[in-house]
Amino acid sequence: MAVLRLSRSTRFSRSWLAFGAGAAALAVAGVLAGPAIMAQIEGDRGIAPIASTGDFEVSGIEVNVSGSSAADARAKGWQEAEKLAWQKLWKTNGLGGGTAPALDAGTLDAMVAAVVVEQEQIGPHRYIARLGVTFDRARTGGYLGMHGQIARSAPLLIIPVLYEGGVASVYETRTPWQRAWAEFHTGESAIDYVRPNGGGADSLLLTEGQLSRRSRNWWRLVLDEFGAADVIMPIARLTREFPGGPIHGTFTARHGPDNRFIGQFELTAPSDEQLPLMLADAVHRLDALYTGALQQGQLAPDPSLNMAPQFDAKLINQILDSLGPVQQTAPGVAAQPGAPAAGGAAPAAPAATVTVQVATADAAALDAGMAAVRGVAGVQGVATSSVAMGGTSVLRVTYSGDLDALAAALRAQGWKVTTGANALSIRK
Repeated sequence: MAVLRLSRSTRFSRSWLAFGAGAAALAVAGVLAGPAIMAQIEGDRGIAPIASTGDFEVSGIEVNVSGSSAADARAKGWQEAEKLAWQKLWKTNGLGGGTAPALDAGTLDAMVAAVVVEQEQIGPHRYIARLGVTFDRARTGGYLGMHGQIARSAPLLIIPVLYEGGVASVYETRTPWQRAWAEFHTGESAIDYVRPNGGGADSLLLTEGQLSRRSRNWWRLVLDEFGAADVIMPIARLTREFPGGPIHGTFTARHGPDNRFIGQFELTAPSDEQLPLMLADAVHRLDALYTGALQQGQLAPDPSLNMAPQFDAKLINQILDSLGPVQQTAPGVAAQPGAPAAGGAAPAAPAATVTVQVATADAAALDAGMAAVRGVAGVQGVATSSVAMGGTSVLRVTYSGDLDALAAALRAQGWKVTTGANALSIRK
């Protein structure tokens, strides 16, 4: 839907999200790797979200007026739209209920911050249009019985997924579903949406496959990239009866790294021309679903996203059991000269930092590698220096012992180990 915003005052908006370190790294990698990688992110994609102010917007106001000239008809049409929008806004947000209080033209005009032209036809003496009216929150809140404040959710990253023609799309191309969310005025919503513009590395990082991931470590990296506390996934499935004919849409609201179901509904657009209106309506309804879930306490950020990594105790025990019992010195074998007496403790070796590279096809491989290293005697701590799913992750290991002994212990667990300068590379 092409929207022309005609504002009564100059407005500036922060609609672009700055790339984080991970996105910048992907962009630099694309430059260094050449055309093979650049081809995955180049092209006409990405739609910048509109300003997310706290103003009230009322859309879909239809007017049909006549005037002495085209300009006069248009001015009357806008005045009529302001009156109709005020009535609609009062029914939606007015705390007193009933009919909206009558306001003179000057007062009403002062409350209006902008008029959005959704569609219009201008004749010599006729003006037919569908308009949107944006009311300044500071000037309008007093009439609505509000104080201009709204209780909002934690920052939630939005991943709008569109299924159409058997293909799933997020930011790989410009889709009408992405455009509907980019044009949605989030300032009036109780949900604090974090909306990527979809350009650059966004199309590589945020894909439909991301919805099936469960690793909290991976999700934490993605959320930190965009400054979000949790994630929501509004999903649209579009099917067409025939080319140019009715379009049926099924819209689903989901939330969190576990892809929890919030709600679902269906809408139908008579033709392709009406598709943007249907998608805009769907966005408002999904926002209402998420707002209701917030009020019921269902959108609280997942606490597991902010906890230290948890490991599978059963998996760790299986790895330790595979090592077998600790070998004892055989009876009758004389102790070597200088060896500690039986029952005495060997002097502890000084702790050193060792780098361990782990081939991590997925999150389970990373967890297994960390558990294996932690299970080696003498290891005092394991931390991740970098995580690369589908590549090689790097661990920083604090170890009191010989590097060859650490390598031998990992080989005994079934790992293939390559030894380097104060570093190991392990893989299954």
